[in-house]
Amino acid sequence: MNKEVELLAPAGDFEKLKAAIKFGANAVYMAGNSFGLRKNSKNFDSEELKAAVDYAHNHNVRCHITMNIVPHDNDLDGIVDYIKFLDKIGVDALIISDPGIFMIAKENSNIDLHISTQASVTNSHTINFWYNLGAKRVILARELSLDEIIEIRKNVPKDLEIECFIHGAMCISYSGRCLLSNYMTGRDSNRGDCAHACRWKYSIQEEKRPGEYYPIEEDENGTFIMNSKDLCLIDEIDKLIEAGIDSFKIEGRMKTVFYVATVIRSYRQAINAYYKGTFNEKIAQKYFDEIKKASHRHFTKGFFYGRPGKDAQIYENSSYIRNYDFIAVVLDYDKNQKIAKLEERNKFILGDKVEIFGNNSEYIEFKINNMKDSNGNDIDTANKAKQIVYIKIDHELQKGDIVRREIK
Repeated sequence: MNKEVELLAPAGDFEKLKAAIKFGANAVYMAGNSFGLRKNSKNFDSEELKAAVDYAHNHNVRCHITMNIVPHDNDLDGIVDYIKFLDKIGVDALIISDPGIFMIAKENSNIDLHISTQASVTNSHTINFWYNLGAKRVILARELSLDEIIEIRKNVPKDLEIECFIHGAMCISYSGRCLLSNYMTGRDSNRGDCAHACRWKYSIQEEKRPGEYYPIEEDENGTFIMNSKDLCLIDEIDKLIEAGIDSFKIEGRMKTVFYVATVIRSYRQAINAYYKGTFNEKIAQKYFDEIKKASHRHFTKGFFYGRPGKDAQIYENSSYIRNYDFIAVVLDYDKNQKIAKLEERNKFILGDKVEIFGNNSEYIEFKINNMKDSNGNDIDTANKAKQIVYIKIDHELQKGDIVRREIK
């Protein structure tokens, strides 16, 4: 049997990196303060990058660094020194879309080079072009169907790795190559500063007919005509593994720790089920329901079965669906006294019914019947930022486990 598919997780900061690793990622992708496409993510400075790489490698997890901007000449200042630094600290792969950056990286490091989805790779000839230049992996454009992926895999070298997105926000523009943000706000999405103008509310009016609107709008308030649903392919992982995909990529470096933990855990458990021979529709539904406990938009399969129809868009609004609150993270557990030390993230009170999940297949349902503060005083409310709270619970918990509560 070929090696198991890699689960590649977003790491917008160190806390998210730790969550991704705890909940089952085989690799993480992140960015330094330059050359990546997420300026508004916290990202990592040089010291943090080294610490992140060391932490990941100590847990047998690979580190991929995004350098996938579409650069102008003045964007490349310092790039050689940066690449040499990444090579020195042991980064495993660079994610690149621009041929110029690709050649600079090839000439100045021994790091694996991955071709970004921003490069819009949609056919085997382009993949073979990048392979012949020295690319180790190609991340497919999100506009490909399963049948196209199968055909591509047949026509590229076996040692060329193929990665595809399986979960997260979708861009209305082809492979994310958008000029709308730049036009509307001066913020260049292709240089890491997208304003998400596609999520705004729009109405169309013909110049000589004031008050008469193009019938794409849903009601008198306008329509979100470019607002895509989120991608979710958890029930299709068997087909993608059998199609020869080497890495499953989760979008979301700007999402929360709760999102990263929930989504990575769900896909990890589903992938594990596949390799155990137990993956089926029921298992897929179970973890799809888990995914929906993190903040999300409505879901779509995107281009998986061909060109998506109107149901891939959300015309009413650009807001998220939020059914659960992330209320605490487990810092420690005393096995002798059966007491968990929690760090508050959102308000919770005595009597709350909660769910606690770690990196296993099931979660714990629990009612909070006792709470003490860091001084040992009984309390009935935890509502201070990152307040330390102790609760008695018979279930053994692990550091980093997540406590959530349904919103009713």
